[in-house]
Amino acid sequence: MEKTYNPQDIEQRLYQRWEQTGDFKASGHGAPYCIVIPPPNVTGTLHMGHGFQQTLMDALIRYHRMQGDDTLWQVGCDHAGIATQMVVERQLQQQGTNRFDLGREPFVEKVKEWKEESGTTIMRQIRRLGCSVDWDRERFTMDEPFSDAVIHAFIQLHDEGFIYRGQRLVNWDPVLLTAISDLEVLNEEEEGRLFYIKYPIVNTDAHLVVATTRPETLFGDTAVAVNPEDPRYQQYIGHYIQLPLTDRTIPIIADDYVDPAFGTGCVKITPAHDFNDYAVGQRHDLPLINIFTPDAKLNEKVPAAYQGMDRDVARKAVSAALEQQQQLEKITPHTMTVPRGDRSGAVIEPYLTYQWFVKTKPLAEPAIAAVEQGDIKFIPETWSKTYFQWLHNIEDWCISRQLWWGHRIPAWYDTQGNIYVAKTEADARAKYNLDANVALTQDNDVLDTWFSSALWPFATLGWPQDNSDLERFYPTQVLVTGFDIIFFWVARMVMLGLKFIGKVPFHQVYITGLIRDHEGQKMSKSKGNVLDPLDLIDGIDLESLVTKRTQSLMQPAMAKKVETATRSQFPQGIDSYGTDALRFTFCALASNGRNIRFDVGRLSGYRNFCNKLWNATRYVLMNTEDQPLSVDPAQMTFSLADIWIRSRLHRTIIEARRQFDEFRFDLLAQCLYEFAWHEFCDWYLELSKPVLTGQASLAQQQGTRYTLLCTLETLLRLLHPIMPFITEEMWQRVAPLLNITAESVSHQAYPIADATLIDPVAEADIEWLKQVILGVRTIRGEMNISPGKALDALFRKGNAEDQERLQRHQMWVMTLAKLQSVAWLSEGEIPLSASALAGEMEILIPMAGFIDKQAELERLQKDLAKLEKEHQKVQGRLDNPSFVERAPADVVAKEQAQVQEMVLAMENIREQIERIQEL
Repeated sequence: MEKTYNPQDIEQRLYQRWEQTGDFKASGHGAPYCIVIPPPNVTGTLHMGHGFQQTLMDALIRYHRMQGDDTLWQVGCDHAGIATQMVVERQLQQQGTNRFDLGREPFVEKVKEWKEESGTTIMRQIRRLGCSVDWDRERFTMDEPFSDAVIHAFIQLHDEGFIYRGQRLVNWDPVLLTAISDLEVLNEEEEGRLFYIKYPIVNTDAHLVVATTRPETLFGDTAVAVNPEDPRYQQYIGHYIQLPLTDRTIPIIADDYVDPAFGTGCVKITPAHDFNDYAVGQRHDLPLINIFTPDAKLNEKVPAAYQGMDRDVARKAVSAALEQQQQLEKITPHTMTVPRGDRSGAVIEPYLTYQWFVKTKPLAEPAIAAVEQGDIKFIPETWSKTYFQWLHNIEDWCISRQLWWGHRIPAWYDTQGNIYVAKTEADARAKYNLDANVALTQDNDVLDTWFSSALWPFATLGWPQDNSDLERFYPTQVLVTGFDIIFFWVARMVMLGLKFIGKVPFHQVYITGLIRDHEGQKMSKSKGNVLDPLDLIDGIDLESLVTKRTQSLMQPAMAKKVETATRSQFPQGIDSYGTDALRFTFCALASNGRNIRFDVGRLSGYRNFCNKLWNATRYVLMNTEDQPLSVDPAQMTFSLADIWIRSRLHRTIIEARRQFDEFRFDLLAQCLYEFAWHEFCDWYLELSKPVLTGQASLAQQQGTRYTLLCTLETLLRLLHPIMPFITEEMWQRVAPLLNITAESVSHQAYPIADATLIDPVAEADIEWLKQVILGVRTIRGEMNISPGKALDALFRKGNAEDQERLQRHQMWVMTLAKLQSVAWLSEGEIPLSASALAGEMEILIPMAGFIDKQAELERLQKDLAKLEKEHQKVQGRLDNPSFVERAPADVVAKEQAQVQEMVLAMENIREQIERIQEL
């Protein structure tokens, strides 16, 4: 093996081999285990959320592949209607043209060309992360088989009465000229103004004052509402208002929606341009007046003086006209929530338009029951409340979008506006018995990408055609996703999976937290805190990082702010950490929390972990390659250390499997790290040296070499699902020495614990030995004694078992603690010594000639103060009746035992202090 670990030398080489040899394909044997990847946008690049979730999915897939399951990780990407269309439209603008100049079909072909040339970036990046997806089954939501499934689903739902076309209020993007989903709307606080407008009451001298942030929409007002319990306005309910700047009158109505404490307690009702007003209008049967064009200009429904004005220009004009007519009482600053499109940045307009909708209430009922009955389990379970809350209050789903890129709605119109739903025009004529002379025109709209994504778990497996893949791998086992799309994707997959297949799409939904920066802030380009997983894998110099973070920012001030933040956080750029270190970091952070802080500093620690494993493997190979080695345990003698590490290994196997099965990747990473670093590398490798380099018999050396290899090989299998590259590279070197001939560690079984190899006695002995060695090493460090200087050691107090252990394990104690003599001290005079405790046993290192009496007293006083503080803390809990009554009995017993140990330890230290003070 190379002396140093360099991930760049192995990662892409190994991945290419895995892919070429078909390591990721479903085997056709074992229990089916399938995960579908949440399809990333074809326009996208790998972000930290992708990297985090895909690491966890890959760990699950590799774990179950090693369990012998027939694993399928279904990969693919989404056509991302709005995002993709915007990319191509920008390119056309740079060429001096647009999609309307091209026409629909040439534009769609242009998008397809872009997808083939540039739309595969994220798939290359998924490979870099080590994801073991089945690339032969890669799907794209605009591919013909998947598109056929989408159209089939639409037609079936329509024919069964679940899909209809109607006029509703939708989120309208006036730049993209399309309806968008709630998920695509960013609601952010902005500073605005509140306009207080006088609305004259007809046939009186009175008026109502209405506070609004949008005076330009008064042309669409069809009522003014007050709270029915508000005594200020009860006398006016049922009267009419003269609508300012118009010749219309509108009624004063009473509705509980109005908050008497907000503004003046009077609310203008504009049903065609506000979602809450729309609901009020439905309750009171108010007319809907649409005053905007699709691009947010005022239309022919407003007075001529304002027609054609942009809404922002109209706001100023209306405000000025009201002021001139003395109908504007005042204007005040006001912080308000403004909805903006996440793609265009434009203020979203609630807009009345004809759209296609899915009736969701009848689909939601079985989806609710599926979770209530346990057919689907959320992990953590608390997220089921979010799922239920949305489904119990579900509204009909707007599924049409005014775009050209996407699945075109299979609906046809005749000249009278009658609708015929079928896959093709020919199918429509045949289905509805239409003559050839009836002119038909297809609907221009396309389907919401969430509609096609809702079919992902079964359409990727070949639905609506019956086939063996669908029968074998549906339902899938687990969905790994974020809580932010429980509404928009998870619930809809459940609804449509139950509708079309009659089965839930997955049995478990593992909800991850969202990756934030090291301060807990959302990662965004404007904050300059976005991290690219590939930059963490490969590294990036400072200037390239600054350019990358600022090049898409249009505002110079923002770009400068981002540059300053970047130079401050990464003055030397970002180091190369490798894929395995990044994956292990993701797993270590995968707690059940809602938000996950990602600190690049953690990466450095786990890169060190990779180096530690690499160096440990080199040590094992140096002591086993070209050495006499038997793989027959009958010809070996196993030392205490061999028995101990084997016992700890099998406890670790039990723990690792439990954490995998409970989706606690953070605890999984912790238990593997603790075993690998602290027990195997730090202790067992040290404990092996006296056997391999001393006077041990051949059988003893054989036992230790065999244990080194077996423990390392098993550890590599334990770590492989999380750290696939480094474990594969090292396993390839270790496996042949154990006569293992498999091509890849991924084809080996995930370790299974053997309870008969767990030895509590050996574990207790080694724990005692570690305390003794650490005690001596602590004295060396605190007294500044060279690690190479052989010392004499005395032992006192303790018990008979301590004496027996000292006698049995004297070789280990003297070798690892670097002692030249050991002795058990009976009653009598105690020489001037530095001391440490191993349980109740006292370790004394005679200090004649080089002890600093004052320094030793200060050390002991410091240890005593620490113990006294901890004792007070634990004793305080035990003195609290509430704690003793409510805490589990084993916890109370453990605390009581801890107090007793601390009391003994404090007594020992006080004795040592007295002894030194008397010198």
